[in-house]
Amino acid sequence: MALRRPMVAGNWKMNGSAPLAQELFTKFATKLQNDSAEVVLCPPSIYLESVRQLLEANKQTLDGALVRMGAQNLSQHDFGAYTGEISGKMLKDSGCRYVIIGHSERRRMYGETSNIVAEKFAAAQKHGLTPILCVGESGPAREARRTFEVIAEELDIVIEKNGTMAFDNAIIAYEPLWAVGTGKSATPEQAQEVHAFIRNRLSEVSPFIGENIRILYGGSVTPSNAADIFAQPDVDGGLIGGASLNSSEFLSLCSIAMSA
Repeated sequence: MALRRPMVAGNWKMNGSAPLAQELFTKFATKLQNDSAEVVLCPPSIYLESVRQLLEANKQTLDGALVRMGAQNLSQHDFGAYTGEISGKMLKDSGCRYVIIGHSERRRMYGETSNIVAEKFAAAQKHGLTPILCVGESGPAREARRTFEVIAEELDIVIEKNGTMAFDNAIIAYEPLWAVGTGKSATPEQAQEVHAFIRNRLSEVSPFIGENIRILYGGSVTPSNAADIFAQPDVDGGLIGGASLNSSEFLSLCSIAMSA
């Protein structure tokens, strides 16, 4: 089995503040003392510069811990008359390493089709960013036993447009829509079943990718359920929403990932 470094990525969504970032880095300096897990902060774009400055200022005190910065979205276009959009080049220039692609809220609220998601995936990689590709089924789809069908479709269109080897520089996040922001969470067994399906799906066309790609779970992860979820063999950490806005809870999740 590949040695996949766990990741905990905090998606602040349209929340957070510069003081929250400062509070997190103050705690990182004493709590993150090794690189056994990678920590990624994805604040709103207006706070990217604040987080970048904190990363620079805390390089010495982080003592080797892997703390990176990511964005929550990007345009599929490189430049042009797209008011309010941010390009991959801009995010790279701001210090981002990662960018979330295809989050369920983007798909549901802003009409991002799977084709658009595949284009954004390509745009991220073109500019040296690692996409965190979100896939997941709705409540009705799960009840209709269509979970694997939905996820296969979301993966296949990205593969069709970018090639399987594009996943050599990518993260996948399984986020069941019925669990995102609801307080409900998949059981460890449900999460493992879907993660194993994703890994096997990619292994069919590239055993190397299937074995080595990191697959995160996202969907109401808290310190009370994270240990059991992160302990599953095909779960490589979490994409964290609400709990990433509480510095103590987020640090607890980081610690759980480091010991998983």
